[in-house]
Amino acid sequence: MRKERVDTASRVIRAPPQAIYRAFLSADAWTVWLPPAGMSARMQRFEPWSGGRYRMILTYDHPDHAAPGKTSADSDVVNGRFVEFVTDRRVVQEVEFASDDPAFAGVMRMTWSLRAAGNGTEVRMRCRRVPEGIRAEDHRAGMRSSLENLAAFVEAESCS
Repeated sequence: MRKERVDTASRVIRAPPQAIYRAFLSADAWTVWLPPAGMSARMQRFEPWSGGRYRMILTYDHPDHAAPGKTSADSDVVNGRFVEFVTDRRVVQEVEFASDDPAFAGVMRMTWSLRAAGNGTEVRMRCRRVPEGIRAEDHRAGMRSSLENLAAFVEAESCS
């Protein structure tokens, strides 16, 4: 039996948990902060409540950099379901990539946890059941990039 892979990342963001949590409730916000460097996003469906679903298309800025296993030559289609929202504390979602490659099959569970930390909030990402086709180093880099984008987005919003 294959061991379940878990990838994690965290960052302290200079904003209160409430501001960060709000960034999880808006499709427009997601398309700004979630895509890792080198990608953009378009939301086709977004239902931010427990049991709600979303469908997002992530497109590579430079298709020649796309990794194998993608939905198409230049994009990934992500189908998700929100499992749990705990106001200002946690968002849990299940993510499935549309791919014909069995290495990308399965449902990955992502938990975003928010905890006040000094003058900001520690944001932790924990991904369980990561598909084996996603290289660990690429996934960690993407997670770090999304956290950096989230920080830039929320910190800019807090200043306006």
